Amino acid sequence: MAGLAMVMLLPRAARAGLRDEWRDKMLPITPQGYVCRYTPKPISIDGNLDEAGWASAPWTSDFVDIQGPSNAKPRFRTRAKLLWDKDYLYVAAELSEPHVWATLTNHDAVIFQDPDFEVFIDSDGDTHQYYEFEINALNTAWDLLLDKPYGDKGRPRNEWEIPGLKTAVRVNGTLNTPADIDKSWTLEIAFPWKVLAEHAPHAGPPSEGEQWKINFSRVEWQVVTNAGKYEKVKATSEDNWVWSPQGVIDMHRPEMWGVVQFTRKIETADQVPEPVPGKEARDRALEIYYAQRDFREFHYRWATNLSELGFETAKL
Repeated sequence: MAGLAMVMLLPRAARAGLRDEWRDKMLPITPQGYVCRYTPKPISIDGNLDEAGWASAPWTSDFVDIQGPSNAKPRFRTRAKLLWDKDYLYVAAELSEPHVWATLTNHDAVIFQDPDFEVFIDSDGDTHQYYEFEINALNTAWDLLLDKPYGDKGRPRNEWEIPGLKTAVRVNGTLNTPADIDKSWTLEIAFPWKVLAEHAPHAGPPSEGEQWKINFSRVEWQVVTNAGKYEKVKATSEDNWVWSPQGVIDMHRPEMWGVVQFTRKIETADQVPEPVPGKEARDRALEIYYAQRDFREFHYRWATNLSELGFETAKL
């Protein structure tokens, strides 16, 4: 732009680490977007997705491997839907599964030790004070609040609860029965705004066009049958399938979550027009953030200027 001095960050040679991980694995991914429509009639939380309200809500794209669609395609299909009204954010999901199983029955157990469905919500998009919710096919849930990501020394508040939460699961088959082939399990969740608004930009439900950072994850385990029961295949790790890929095997990178835009308008496109506003500036800021983390890991202190981080400025 003529007459204006602009500053560009030019990376010098850098030690391999989080910044390279950001550049190589995360930067190429654009977070997914979803338009969440208003429903004038509350959703009955019973695990069935046959209500008229859900018919007006589009499915998300099918989940992919957490590292991105270039990795192996998930063995089973997973997709989700969202709606909202004056009291709740509604989430529905369909998880195709030939062998539906679950074992954990205690609230706030580590639910991902079973196959599960997970919801991550950062209502103000600042990557701090965000919610995590996990549920298995027995309708056992784990809800927790994180002050910041684990990579930033975040601490989960496991005692945090969601008063007024509603959940339900329906198994299209027979739970914990290896003798037959199941079809899927479906779930519904109603998150009350009264709780989600605690760390939102304002009290109450979202405003027209407001955007929240949200992502969904499915944890799946490989199993075999032994003495009429399911057992995890030994020496195998879990599969992580997500709506908006993270680029790395870590759901606690809120900067990579998808964007959900809320609307009351009936005639609205299904796609968020700009999932990452100001993407160029955001990408530069995140590279500096990851470079700082690399620097602190190596030098045991934070850098005080861009030069220390391996950047130099140039005027265009």
